[in-house]
This record gives sequence, C-alpha cells and structure tokens, in this order.
Amino acid sequence: MSDVLDQSEVDALLAAVDRGNLDESEKSALTSASADDPAIFAYSPAVQQQDVRDYDFKRPERVSKDQMRSLESLHESFARSFGASLTGFLRTIIECRVATIEQLTYSEFIHALPNPTCFNLIQAPPLEGQMCLELSPLIIYPILDRLLGGSNAELFIPQRPLTSIELRLVKRITDQALESLSEAWTDLEKVQFELVTTESNPQLVQIVAPNEVVVVVGFEIKMGARAGTMSLCIPFNVIEPVIAKLGSQSWFAYAGRVQRENQAENISSLLSCAELLLKCYLAETRMTISDLAHLQVGDIIQTGKSHTDDLILQIEGRNKFAGKIGQFRGSRALRISRRAAQKERL
Repeated sequence: MSDVLDQSEVDALLAAVDRGNLDESEKSALTSASADDPAIFAYSPAVQQQDVRDYDFKRPERVSKDQMRSLESLHESFARSFGASLTGFLRTIIECRVATIEQLTYSEFIHALPNPTCFNLIQAPPLEGQMCLELSPLIIYPILDRLLGGSNAELFIPQRPLTSIELRLVKRITDQALESLSEAWTDLEKVQFELVTTESNPQLVQIVAPNEVVVVVGFEIKMGARAGTMSLCIPFNVIEPVIAKLGSQSWFAYAGRVQRENQAENISSLLSCAELLLKCYLAETRMTISDLAHLQVGDIIQTGKSHTDDLILQIEGRNKFAGKIGQFRGSRALRISRRAAQKERL
C-alpha cells in the first residue's frame, strides 16, 4: 500500500470503521493517513473527537446548577422570614441571609462542623429521610444571653455542650426556624418540618452514608455586633422525589401559581371575618329648614319615589344592591332583586 491514500481508499476505510470490521493493516494505514491529513476524521461521526470534561467520583454533582439556583431562591425566602420572626421574638434586629450553597459528601459536611455544636435532626413528612440543621455556638450563646436578659457586651463563648435549660430555650429558636422553613417549602411541596432530636457532637450522627451527596445551605445570622452561621444539610435522597420541580422555568411558573392561589385563599379567609356597615334607604327628598323645624307628629313627608320602586342597599356608603322591603321572622328585611348602579338615586 502506498503512503498516500486516494479518496476512494479513504472512503472504504471509513466505511469499515463504521461497520467495525477493520483489520490491523487497515488501522495502521488509517492512522498514517490521518497524521498527514487530520481532517479525515471529520468524515465519520463514529471516530469524531468529542468534548471531554473532568468528573470527580468522590464528589459527584447530582443536582444541576438550575436546581441549585432554585434551592437558593427558596432558602433566601426562608432566611427573610426567619430573620423577621427572630426580630419579633428577641425584640432586636436580626439579619439572616444565604451565604453559601454547595454540594458535598456527608463526611465532608460533618468534618467541617465544630464540636460541640447545636446539631438538630429534622424530618419533613411526607418526604422520607432526615435533614440536619446546625446552629453555631457563636450565635447560639448570644441569643441565649439575650433571652436571659444579658447585654452581650463581654460574652464568653464556652466550649461545652448545651445544658438542659439552654436546650429548652434553643428549642424555641429551632421551632421558629422550622415554622419558617415549612412556609418557604410550601411552594415546592406541602411538608411540615419537625424536630427529631438534638445532639452536641455531630460525629455521632450518621443519617446517610459518608460518601452520599448532600446539599448544604449556609446562612449567616447577625445580631448587633455578634454573628454566627447556620447550616441546613439536605441529603439528595430526601429531595429526589421533588427534584423535578426545581427546574428553573417550571419552578418559577409553579411557585408563581401556588403563590397566587395561596394569596387568594389568605385574603379570602381574612376578609371573611371583616364587619361591614349596611344601610337601606327608603327614599330621599329635599325640604327647607323652616319646614323641618315645624314638623309635628302625624305630618307626612312626601318623596318623589313610588312605592313600587326598589330600595337601595348601601355597603360602607356605596350602592351595592336593590330590592323590596318586607318582613322575615318578625323583623324588617330586604329581599335583593338586582345589583344597584353606583350613581343610582336613593
């Protein structure tokens, strides 16, 4: 075989590559030919080079970037709600914001936590599995000092587990967080977050395998000059049933629809208890002050309204309905027959 292949020989070799029946001599010929003319490979999709990217099997990314952005948006809403509820509860300004959101293995998350700390195991039925909510001692002890009447001026952060009394006080903070978290997740899935148990040593808790992928949302909490962190660890197997709802386009459309439905329900429930002033007008007329001053018992006031005309019912000073006057169960009543025009004469 000559060193240079003509076009028919190149086509025959490429056809053999597609069929998968290329012998060693043909492979060497194709290799030498491609060295002279690399564009030969462009003729066959089977041998065309493809893009290659690195993949770390120790840290697989099972949640896409769009889904991570959706999770970040969801927990930004939670951070605002939680900060507002803590502000009202502690009677001081609390700032809470999403600082980081990343995918880690569970072992990496656990080894990054301090010991001791406030490590809460939570669950969210009907989702299966458990999550972790960790509160840093750097912010827990200032909050406890605030609850107990301290000034946080020269507060020392002890390196010890929380006492029984402190745990009961921290549970009130955790309940505030879980309530805000349940409200924020309502747009994604109707779940109710519940506290399972609280530990001080995160190394003793293993909710998933060490190499299992988890999404860790890091929050920064500020109270005056004090600041600390809060971490929410969400194993992938917990959010896997609802991961499809976290797509960027479907998520925003879904969240907007749910928000509109929830707003309508909330407004309707709040307005249903509101009291309104209703007035029914028999008729109206004009008279002079002199005639009004000389009115006596038995006098008749003549109006321009016929007895067959509808009476106007006003709600908060605005015409709403028209109907006929009558009696119902011993009381005067108005039977509504139609809607009244806004400028209809009384």
